[in-house]
Amino acid sequence: MVAGRYGGRRLTAPAGQGTRPTADRVREALFAALGPLDDLAVLDLFAGSGALGIESLSRAAAAVTFVDSAPRAVAAVRANVHALGAADAAEVRRQDARAFLRNARAQGRQYDLVFLDPPYRRAAALVRELSSLLPPVLAPRARVVSESDRRAPLELALRLTDERRYGDTLIRIHAPE
Repeated sequence: MVAGRYGGRRLTAPAGQGTRPTADRVREALFAALGPLDDLAVLDLFAGSGALGIESLSRAAAAVTFVDSAPRAVAAVRANVHALGAADAAEVRRQDARAFLRNARAQGRQYDLVFLDPPYRRAAALVRELSSLLPPVLAPRARVVSESDRRAPLELALRLTDERRYGDTLIRIHAPE
């Protein structure tokens, strides 16, 4: 973790090549750009190790829902939130992101901050569906943070409010229209 309540703590990452954790320097710059997260409801889609959602909890977010379809990723997130004593503020779901968003919409769930970091190789195939599924679960002043390869940006159909490059990583911050 970079800062906050859990600053300096190490996280477990899923074994294998399927997860690409956000680099510490990128995470630090991103959270500086986001500002205070006090009492926000956060959704970490394609959660991987859960680093972005856990960083949000570390910085006073009220609750984080972690979603990933990979069993190793879900196990890593569960291990991380339990090791930090953050399980009460975390909901961990093993589910496809699109199915989760459909269910969240049906349940009337809304989020103030959404992290969207799909596997780079699948991002282009998912962008249209994610663009239509995200708006109904966004709170009025929500932000969506997407992470992608700078050579293949995630082109969401949301209003772009900020864009930052860190080597080959492109971070975009979006807001509802």
